[in-house]
Amino acid sequence: MSTEREYRLQRAIVYTVVTLLALPLAGTLVYSLAETWGATILPDGFTCKWYLQLWSDPRFLLAFARSLGVCLGALALGTLIIVPAVFAIQYYFPALDRVMNALILLPFAIPPVVSSVGLLNLYADGPLPLVGTPWVLLGCYFTVALPFMYRALTDSLRLLAVRDLIDAAHLLGASLPRAFVSVILPNIRNGLAASLFVSLTFLMGEFVFANMLVGTRYETLQIYLYNMRSTSGHFTSALVISYFLFTFALTWTTARLNSKNPPSHEGRS
Repeated sequence: MSTEREYRLQRAIVYTVVTLLALPLAGTLVYSLAETWGATILPDGFTCKWYLQLWSDPRFLLAFARSLGVCLGALALGTLIIVPAVFAIQYYFPALDRVMNALILLPFAIPPVVSSVGLLNLYADGPLPLVGTPWVLLGCYFTVALPFMYRALTDSLRLLAVRDLIDAAHLLGASLPRAFVSVILPNIRNGLAASLFVSLTFLMGEFVFANMLVGTRYETLQIYLYNMRSTSGHFTSALVISYFLFTFALTWTTARLNSKNPPSHEGRS
């Protein structure tokens, strides 16, 4: 009986938390579909005109494409640099792991406002006038995604006997690059996919760097939302729900890919 009571209590707690988290989102969704909603409990009517107005706005589409392009570019750069770096540290220099774990926390130790001021002083003019261009955001977003990617990949590699896998691949005649591509990468793809998704979700909502370093000169989704704050609340609610649906679609796609492609264990045999 006590076990059943504990189970019911746990379910009640979970349902309560989920309900509390879903209520603001549900309210935003209803408000984005409401034609008008003033002093009444329920909206006067429902319409999709706010979504049609949003997704037919060339300014929004351009801002969304810019945000997505900068974020994907930063994650691609991170994948090309961080994945080989993490492997090299785990395989050749495991003693450096403690140092790297401390260094990767620096982007969170320094407030974004302070970092932005420093970057403004460095790149506002001179030989590399990057302020106001997407390139400065690309570099900033790379450093922001670094901790997420490094920790996730490090945890994935720690679950593997990396040195044993590489030695076994060498015995079978594979070179180090071939062993890395054929054995290591398939075993860390779930960790890599999870880190990329978390990083993309975080970067798509980043505002401080985008506002201080590029602003309206290269309007991203965050700046667009900020600039449209004084328009109709129904319109901004439609924008928030659209962003949520985009994030949800990323989550669902990542989960589906991981379920269809479980991590390879061919290197362990």
